[in-house]
Amino acid sequence: MRSHLSMPIKRVLAAVSLVAALALAGCSSADGESDQTDTSAGAETGVPEADLEGLPDVVAEVNGDEITLAEFTRNYEGQLQQAAMQSQATGEDVDQDALKEQVAGLLVDNHLLTQAAMKAGIEPSESDIDDELAGLAEQNGLESGDDVLAALKEQGLSEDEVRADLATQFQVSTYIEQEADIAAPSDEELQQQYDALVEQQSAAADAGGEIPPFEDVKDQLADQAKMQQENEAAQGIVEQLRDGADITIHL
Repeated sequence: MRSHLSMPIKRVLAAVSLVAALALAGCSSADGESDQTDTSAGAETGVPEADLEGLPDVVAEVNGDEITLAEFTRNYEGQLQQAAMQSQATGEDVDQDALKEQVAGLLVDNHLLTQAAMKAGIEPSESDIDDELAGLAEQNGLESGDDVLAALKEQGLSEDEVRADLATQFQVSTYIEQEADIAAPSDEELQQQYDALVEQQSAAADAGGEIPPFEDVKDQLADQAKMQQENEAAQGIVEQLRDGADITIHL
C-alpha cells in the first residue's frame, strides 16, 4: 500500500531536477496512467500561461556559461505548474515575476554546483543515469526507466532532456556527498521521525489511511533524512560558490 510517506524525487535544490516535479504530476494519476499536461491550457488545467514575453535568448550567465531561454522556459514551466497547484490551495494568484526571479536564481545555483562538480572530475556514466532513471521509476510506482521516459515524453520532454537533467542531478548529488559530512541517521532517530509522523496522522482531521509499519518505511525515512542534510549542505556550498563568481541575470 502506497502512503503519503512515498518520497518525492530526490533533489538537492528545487531546480536541480524539475523533471522530477513533472514526473510526479504526470505519473501518479488515480488509475496509474500518466496525465497529459499542457501548461498553456490554463482554463483546463488551472495552470496560467507562462508569461515569458520580452525575455532575452540568454537569461543569465554564470562564469561564462549561458542559461538559455530554452533551458529557463523548460524549468520555469515546471515550477509554474507546482506554484499553480499551491495557489489553488491558498486562493492566491501566482506572482510570475517573483517566480521568474526564483527560477533564475535556482538555475544559477545549479550551474555553480555543476561547474564545481565537473571541476572535481565528476562525470556520470550511462549506467549512472540508468540507475537514476530506475530510482525515479521506483519512487513513482512505475515498472522501469522506460516507463518514466514514456510518461515524460507525453509532457513534452525528450529522452535527451530527461537524461541531461538526471546527469546534472547525479553530478550535484555526488559532489555534495563528497564535500559535505552527510551522516546516516541512527535507528533511534528514524524511530522518532516515524513516531512523529504517526502522531501527525492521528491528529489530522482528513487522515487518509494508516501509515505502514516502521520497518516498511524505514529506508524511505532514511533517504528523507539524508536528502534534508544534502539540501542544507547545498545551500552552504552555493553561498561559497557565489562568493567571487561572475553572475549576470538578464530579467
